[in-house]
Amino acid sequence: MDKAANNPIEQLIQPRARDLGDFEVRRVLPAAQRRLVGPFIFFDHMGPVRFSPGKGISVRPHPHICLATVTYLFEGEIFHRDSLGYAQPIQPGDVNWMTAGRGIVHSERTAPEQLGQERALHGIQSWVALPKAHEEAEPSFFHHPKESLPELSRDGATLRLIAGSAYGETAPVKTFSDMFYVDAKMAAGSSIAVPDEYEERAVYVADGAVTLGDQLLETGTMAVLAANASVNVSADEDARVMLLGGEPMDGDRHIWWNYVASSKERIEQAKADWKEGRFPKVPGDEEEFIPLPEN
Repeated sequence: MDKAANNPIEQLIQPRARDLGDFEVRRVLPAAQRRLVGPFIFFDHMGPVRFSPGKGISVRPHPHICLATVTYLFEGEIFHRDSLGYAQPIQPGDVNWMTAGRGIVHSERTAPEQLGQERALHGIQSWVALPKAHEEAEPSFFHHPKESLPELSRDGATLRLIAGSAYGETAPVKTFSDMFYVDAKMAAGSSIAVPDEYEERAVYVADGAVTLGDQLLETGTMAVLAANASVNVSADEDARVMLLGGEPMDGDRHIWWNYVASSKERIEQAKADWKEGRFPKVPGDEEEFIPLPEN
């Protein structure tokens, strides 16, 4: 008998807390036991947090290379600016997909007009590694309103396809490899099947509790699934889970600070470029930047 049928979970990952000043994030990927799930190499759970008046997000301009960033919110708003000149607020259910390629700089802040009021923030920020053939692609940014994303109903669950293909649907977000990324809001007692057409898959519990096989997963837990296993997620209470994965990457990836690349030499070049001011500025946010870390 296929042991995956008995135990569909290959690994369980618990996040590490990261203090970002006015709020804390739970970092899930990369983890000591797992760096990638399909193309997903970074996965941060932001919040939930309530900001008092005068507090908020203030991530100064910083660079990325050879990856795409994916921002997706459950609650709140973040204002994005980048070196291509885009200035775009993101709200719950929307997708901001930024392809860094050969290099981009961006900032993420609370809009000034919102700082005077109490606000909530809750969401996921992830990075997707690019295949070697596209690592040096032209930088780009696309905003996809939630109305443009496929939404499906399944037995008490509402599924929004954030990126890639799943459940017979394809999101309008341009990706560079075969992948899927789904936001599933599940009512207590509902059950959904995880797409099985991808070799690497994971389930992350953003809120509530669910059961996979005979394993209870609570908020903040990622389960990396065994290949070829047919997996159902059952909600023990109202829950929100992220389903994600794709085909394995075409070789190892190195990650340092905000950089991801298939070669260490490329990361060293990006370090020097940032330190020497060779990356472009962010229009409307030119005064500040995050210095290159010392180690």
